[in-house]
Amino acid sequence: MLVLFTDTDTDITPERAKEYGYHLISMPYCIDGKEVRPYVDFETFDPKDFYDTLRQGVMPTTSAISEKEYMEYFEPFFKNGDDILYVHFSRAMTMTFDNMDKAVKKLSEKYPGPKFYEIDAMGITINAYRTVLEVGDLYKQGLSAEELVEKGNEIAKKTATYFFADDLAFFRRSGRVSGLAATMGTIIGIRPIIHMSEAGKMESIGKEKGRNKALKRLVQYVEELGDDVKNHRIIIGNADAPEFVESLKELLIEKFGDDLDIEVVSVNPTAGSHCGPNCLGVCFNAIHR
Repeated sequence: MLVLFTDTDTDITPERAKEYGYHLISMPYCIDGKEVRPYVDFETFDPKDFYDTLRQGVMPTTSAISEKEYMEYFEPFFKNGDDILYVHFSRAMTMTFDNMDKAVKKLSEKYPGPKFYEIDAMGITINAYRTVLEVGDLYKQGLSAEELVEKGNEIAKKTATYFFADDLAFFRRSGRVSGLAATMGTIIGIRPIIHMSEAGKMESIGKEKGRNKALKRLVQYVEELGDDVKNHRIIIGNADAPEFVESLKELLIEKFGDDLDIEVVSVNPTAGSHCGPNCLGVCFNAIHR
């Protein structure tokens, strides 16, 4: 039997994961000195409450989960003789998968029969979310693990994500965005445009002054890079920015029509610890990233 895994850094909720049969690995964050594990320490994520806390000046931190924890997630399935396919966020953004590799190596030695497969979504939040859903759809169609990996890797390469943030303090502190300093300048209201690169990292690729221009820039990328946009999911991710979401939806519908398959999701709190509130992004099927 093939068992699916993903993680909370992909923005997927337990309810959505259940639709596809995904088992969910909780990626922790620390706030006010207390470690929190999404959907373990709480059942439902309240984005407004979380991002309001950040607006008050709280700066959360994140950390990798341990080799032991990965073993606790995977061992029951190895022991049962099940193969595992883990669709996860970008390896390039964390050291946590080094711990996963160690755990899988030990489990494979202990239980030599089962196979472990992985698909690196080469992104985080909505970028990984789209890949998780697309692979989940193919899994429901009965594709083999090898076929899922091959097609999943192709999907990841054609999943483009572009976004901006209102408050750069969080990105400055995290240091997760390459090229950010060069785009910030000294202009009040500047909003760097960031994307998930082919290497699976966040990269600042330009800047706009004002939210309206930043929103239009996102739509411009969908128009220029989108591949058969109407027949694929468009994911809008936001860090408690409902007004931005509605504006972006209106612009997309104006450009492509009102029959788009648009899904709106909240940026998970672990990733949100790095981007901060009022972050907005769009993810779509593209000719390339």
